[in-house]
Amino acid sequence: MTDIQAAVLPKAIKGVDIVAAAKTGSGKTLAFLIPAIELTNRVLDIKGTCTIIISPTRELAMQTYNVLQQLVVLNKNITCALLIGGESKKKQAMDLAKGAKIIVATPGRLLDHMRSKEFVFANLKCLVLDEADKILQYGFEEDLKQIMNLLPDNHIIVVTFGLNTIYIIADIDYILQWSVDYPNVAYLNSSSGGSTPPVLRVPRSRHSRCSFREFVATRSLDIVLGKMNQMERTKTMQDFYSAKTGTLFCTDVAARGLDIPAVDWIVQFDPPGDTSEYIHRVGRTARGIGGIGNAVLLLRHEEKGFLKYLQEAKIYVELYKMWDDYENHQPMLENIIENNNHFKELAIEAYESYIRAFEVRKLKDVFNLMALDLDVLAKSYGLKEKPEVDIRIGFKKKHRARKRIAALLENNTNAPKSIKL
Repeated sequence: MTDIQAAVLPKAIKGVDIVAAAKTGSGKTLAFLIPAIELTNRVLDIKGTCTIIISPTRELAMQTYNVLQQLVVLNKNITCALLIGGESKKKQAMDLAKGAKIIVATPGRLLDHMRSKEFVFANLKCLVLDEADKILQYGFEEDLKQIMNLLPDNHIIVVTFGLNTIYIIADIDYILQWSVDYPNVAYLNSSSGGSTPPVLRVPRSRHSRCSFREFVATRSLDIVLGKMNQMERTKTMQDFYSAKTGTLFCTDVAARGLDIPAVDWIVQFDPPGDTSEYIHRVGRTARGIGGIGNAVLLLRHEEKGFLKYLQEAKIYVELYKMWDDYENHQPMLENIIENNNHFKELAIEAYESYIRAFEVRKLKDVFNLMALDLDVLAKSYGLKEKPEVDIRIGFKKKHRARKRIAALLENNTNAPKSIKL
């Protein structure tokens, strides 16, 4: 039993509201699943759903659901349902109508079903908010507020955070004000501490991902990002879980909570937004007690200021400067791009996407659009000249609305502006 499990299990089983923070890979999932199953098992005679577990991403919800199914496989009285986007809403409604006792869901799809007659949750006994800080960061606060308002009052709440969440106290206060009484909350903190596929962390943009994929098409490579439909995402993750070797090339949709066995390397092709995100990215390797893994962070010259934030968070890294030791492949890269219209289009899209990614960055002193050497950036994509890009610095609803809202709250940004680069 890990430290966080030893701290959470006795209190949660007794019905105490819990706020738990622990390092990634320290066993938080079992820490809330076991009490959820135990509390559900005590009230199987009531009508409707007894426990709801909310996750910030589909992948994390699916992983939690799979672990849950393994735990209840011998208990035929506990039925479970998974409510996530990209899957059949009709089938999910049928599972709810049959009286699924434990629900694992993402916020948006859960709220959709809560508005239907098939979903009976008036007798709810346990609510779990897994990776609650990410639920808020991904812009689900309004959905979560509506969910909490619809739920009955007589249930316990278990809230889990990453140990190094920067705004953990503010997030806790923000969540708990909707639901539980502060005197009844137990704040728990834990610091517990092969030949397999590496994981590549890459830009938030799908265009950069597409451009890179074309160049490495001959390699053993899997792709996961938010724009994929759920069937593709599920199949890709299943393939990677079962692979003996290979690479997962992904956006931050796979950066948190996923427990992929024995990952050797995490390569962050684009830097994370903050130190908390860094910790959760590299936390996909060295899983569990005694786990061993490696992580590499690639930084452009303009992004070196991020190292200061890592040091302030007591994250110490070794600095390597070795690009000059290798042969200059720039002429070859430019020749390939210039003579292949398809690659050139992808490179331009990736360049534009990289620039626009700065709109939602938190650390503006590090990720400053005005400080970028755009000529050098264009050359890094094999472009001899920088394309003209119309950048909208602001928060248009049509483009990544949730991240824009989160960044707006974080930076208190003024009215939108338009510039051309």
